[in-house]
Amino acid sequence: MTAPTLPDVAKAEIAIVEMTNDFRAKYKLGAVKPDAKLANAARAFAAHLARTGTFAHEADGREPSQRAANAGYAYCFIAENLALNQSSAGFETRDLARQMVEGWINSPGHRKNLLAEHATDTAVAIARGPERDPKFIAVQLFGRPKSLAYEFQISNSTGGPIRYSFGGKAHDLKPGVAAMHTACTPDEVAFEGAAGPGGATSKSAGARYLARDGQIFVLEKAAGGYRVDIRQKERIR
Repeated sequence: MTAPTLPDVAKAEIAIVEMTNDFRAKYKLGAVKPDAKLANAARAFAAHLARTGTFAHEADGREPSQRAANAGYAYCFIAENLALNQSSAGFETRDLARQMVEGWINSPGHRKNLLAEHATDTAVAIARGPERDPKFIAVQLFGRPKSLAYEFQISNSTGGPIRYSFGGKAHDLKPGVAAMHTACTPDEVAFEGAAGPGGATSKSAGARYLARDGQIFVLEKAAGGYRVDIRQKERIR
């Protein structure tokens, strides 16, 4: 009887990261880089799944974000992909990696994680199950650290109070005051009574913008209301 082919697990993990970044590049997304803390979380969970024969994101009673935090990764964003491949013939190293990545690409939820626009970090861990036929479980994590949270500022130079909304919450800003907001991903900020992109203003009109990192929204008085001047601040991390 021919012995099953066994992959080089470490090389398969590296190949998954490479294939992930190749896939992201097709959609003009930045590459994700391996992170040691995420790797610790992924490796511990992969070992748990292999040892217990379970296969679910909460198999150890915790969410992926909790496992990442427990490993010391201060996160803004966490997503997790799982894969399970088993064959009596075993697997070549790159073939195992390819099968896992293709499985994720063909699954809408996993594909969404592969293409997470704001992910900057990743980790992949593969563990072998105890079954006679080679079985391999992969855990892939995606993350964005809290240190890369987005920041933007709103400055009220209109001479009167302003109301705006961001992140589903309404905010009132007094004249002469600036407010700083921090978020893990860009979101819409809406200004009541502000001039829209075309410049028209009225009490009922409003202006909506996607607030991005480093932006400064300067609210200035204008005929019939106020206008929004958007500037970009240089950020040094």
